[in-house]
Amino acid sequence: MPTATSSSEVPPGIAPGEIPPDGKPVTKLDTTALPSEYPRTVWTQGDGKTVGVIGQEGGCGKASASVLEQSASVVKIELVETLPLTKQACTMDIRFPPLTVQLAEPLGERTVALTSRQEQK
Repeated sequence: MPTATSSSEVPPGIAPGEIPPDGKPVTKLDTTALPSEYPRTVWTQGDGKTVGVIGQEGGCGKASASVLEQSASVVKIELVETLPLTKQACTMDIRFPPLTVQLAEPLGERTVALTSRQEQK
């Protein structure tokens, strides 16, 4: 079952292009569906069932990640920026929070395919 977790498992000081000290970089990536400005940093932690990514959020937005699909060859992870429904004063900053998702089985040699979208709630 797809699950997403907050960035509490990852040190908050991780920047785009960096991975946590206990992380292992993932090199088999499909990032063709991401906008050009999105970070492309992915890693595994522990037994390989925890996959970390760098999200992107700005102003009043909040980033999250979820697993869309897990097959023998690919794991599809969706990065979502949730924006508030009501108009409000927001900062103009862009943040890159580290996020993690849990897989049913260790990532192993599978490719991680990243997608992104915005939603309002």
